[in-house]
Amino acid sequence: MNQIGNKTEKNNPVRISLNDVTFQLQEKHDFEWLHSLGHVFSVFDEQDSGNICFGLERDGKKRFVKFAGSRPLDFSGNPQDAVTRLKKAIPLYSTLKHPHLIELVDHFSVKSGYVAVFEWFEGECLHSHWSFPPPAKYNHPKSPFFRYRHLPIEKRLKSLDTIFSFHAFVESKGYVAVDFYDGSILYDFSNDCTKICDIDFYRKAPSVNDIGKNFWGAKRSKAPEEFTLGAPIDAKTNVFTMGAIAFSVLGGETDHSFSKWDAGTTLYEIALRAVSEDRDMRYDSIKEFKLAWDGALA
Repeated sequence: MNQIGNKTEKNNPVRISLNDVTFQLQEKHDFEWLHSLGHVFSVFDEQDSGNICFGLERDGKKRFVKFAGSRPLDFSGNPQDAVTRLKKAIPLYSTLKHPHLIELVDHFSVKSGYVAVFEWFEGECLHSHWSFPPPAKYNHPKSPFFRYRHLPIEKRLKSLDTIFSFHAFVESKGYVAVDFYDGSILYDFSNDCTKICDIDFYRKAPSVNDIGKNFWGAKRSKAPEEFTLGAPIDAKTNVFTMGAIAFSVLGGETDHSFSKWDAGTTLYEIALRAVSEDRDMRYDSIKEFKLAWDGALA
C-alpha cells in the first residue's frame, strides 16, 4: 500500500497536514480522531469513491484506515452516500474473509463519518493512478504495473492463481464481484505475494445492473452486461472479469490478439473464451473456468 507522486492541483482546495502527510480536500474536515489510531505516514486521497485512506503506525504496528465522510478532490457525490456504502461493505469482509483478502480488524463511527481499519500489507497497487497515470502506468520503469508485467511468467501465473482462487471462493459463498479491476490488486514485490484490497461493491448473486453504462468498474475489465441497465450480473459476468484480468496480466489488456499474449495457445484460448461478448459462449462459472485453466497448466 505504497504511494509516491505529486498531487493534482484543483480550484480552491483546502490543504490539511497530519503528521508526515499533507493532502487536499474540497472543504475543511476535522481528522482529530485519527491521531488516536497512530502516526499518519501515508495518505491515499485521489479516490472518486468518496473514501480517503491512510497508513498509520502505532507501537511498531501498521494499519490501513479507510474513511468516508469528507469531500476528496476527485469525489463529486454526497459524503453521506459514501458513508452508507462503506457501512454496507463491512459485513462483506467477514463473510468473504480469506487469506488472499486484506483483513478487516475494526470499524466504527466517528462524529464526521465512518472508519474501517485493516491489517497493513506491504504491497503496491497495480493501478496507482495517483503516481503513474496512464501512459506512465504502462511504460514508466518504476510503475508497479510495469514492474509486475515484467515479472517472470511463473510469478504472474502464481499471482493470477491467487486472484482466481479468491473469486472461486467468492462464487462458492453465493456472491458476485463488482468493481474488481487491477486497482483492487496489491502486489508485494519483495515476497511475491498478491492480495485483494477492495471488495466494497461485491453483491449477493444473482444481481442486476441497476445503474446502466456507468455501473461500477473500470471499462477495461467490465463485461458487456455491465454497461446495460437491467442486465444480469452473475457468475458469467465474473468469468469475463477473470478473463479480462488474465489479458491484463499476460496479454495486451483490451487488445486480445495472440501476438501480445505471453502464456501459450491453450491458456490464450481459455482466456479468449472467458471474454466472449456472447455470454452463452463463456464458461458457466469461475469454478469451471479455473478447472480449465489449471488443467492447461498441469
